Amino acid sequence: MSNGSAHVLSTFHLTNSIMADWDIGKKQKKGIRKETESAVLVAVITKVQTEEQVQEYLDELEFLAHTAGAVTKKRFVQKLPHPINSTFVGKGKIEEIADYVERHEIDMVIFDDDLTGKQTNTLEEIFKVKIIDRSTLILDIFANRAQTAQAKTQVELAQMNYLLPRLRGLWTHLERQRGGIGMRGPGEQEIETDRRIVRDKISMLKKRLAKIDSQSQTQRKNRGQLIRVALVGYTNAGKSTIMNMLSKSEVFAEDKLFATLDTTVRKVVFGSMPFLLSDTVGFIRKLPHHLVESFKSTLDEVRESDLIVHVTDMAHPQYQDHINTVNSTLKDLGVLDKPTLMIFNKLDLYRKRNFDALLDEEGKEEIMTELFRTNQSRSEHPVLFISATKKENIDSFREVLGDMVKKQYEIRYPYRPKIW
Repeated sequence: MSNGSAHVLSTFHLTNSIMADWDIGKKQKKGIRKETESAVLVAVITKVQTEEQVQEYLDELEFLAHTAGAVTKKRFVQKLPHPINSTFVGKGKIEEIADYVERHEIDMVIFDDDLTGKQTNTLEEIFKVKIIDRSTLILDIFANRAQTAQAKTQVELAQMNYLLPRLRGLWTHLERQRGGIGMRGPGEQEIETDRRIVRDKISMLKKRLAKIDSQSQTQRKNRGQLIRVALVGYTNAGKSTIMNMLSKSEVFAEDKLFATLDTTVRKVVFGSMPFLLSDTVGFIRKLPHHLVESFKSTLDEVRESDLIVHVTDMAHPQYQDHINTVNSTLKDLGVLDKPTLMIFNKLDLYRKRNFDALLDEEGKEEIMTELFRTNQSRSEHPVLFISATKKENIDSFREVLGDMVKKQYEIRYPYRPKIW
């Protein structure tokens, strides 16, 4: 076998070993089999983040870890002007984490921000366990959730874009050769070869994605002139549950982040009025940029919609931040000015979490009235409170949505006889 062939094989072995980091939820092949892996979370409080914000991010990171199949055992937080270049956190905190990881036999350490390849290697040498950052964790979930060729290609493209700038830091076997005379040059050449392989892979995936996008556009054109309604919202807000309820379909719904990754489109008929309803991938704070770029084609369904139903989980303590995150993404997509219906879902869960057992009905009514007034004043769009699982206020939801769809038909076909 030639040196070139041997190097290409070693490159793919390296890539495969790196990509294996995304297999968080899988059972270990050696030793005692584990259904789930244990993890600790690490975050830094900087000048641009308050302690409360960091704890909110860690709550979300813990939910992400749970979704990926890991159990969080402890959180470590440190106040720093900025993350340390070599180890992200300070020496004292590193020793504290290392001691806890060893004593409690922790399987992985998850950081709430992206790490460089060098940081990942340094931390793995110190902790002797798997090191995961927020992007890697989200990519793992996306890789497990992807079902269609489009979603799988988008995830792989995001993984390659994530890997490319980290190749030098992740290439550990060359560092052992740097002491040898004449070895530095070939080492740099090998890294450049690996970069070229990854770039070629990215180029190939982009071409494949462009072909799939072209097919998707053809499918969208063939759907006729029906009004399109897109369900958008923060991940785990209940979009798929609403989709199932309105379309009587069986879209996968689960109390986990990114339960739905592939865009699903169903034909819905209210009375004799048909329209198309699409369920899109959920949004999240601190979503990796390369992931947003890879999934822009999936969000074409939102761009080409006539109406947007913005679903939010009103039982979540930070639901207003979730609304802002979604609105920011919609603004980036250039669709913030589309006709929108604001749906505050999980009304039953809100009452369960916020109503005291001693609170009388009059007090509950006052709280709900004030809640509605506050959220209506914040929104430029119609607002409804519902519970998709308990079918509460669904008739009002269908009526308002039906009127908005009817209005869109009247705008599109002003001279067609009204049949609805």
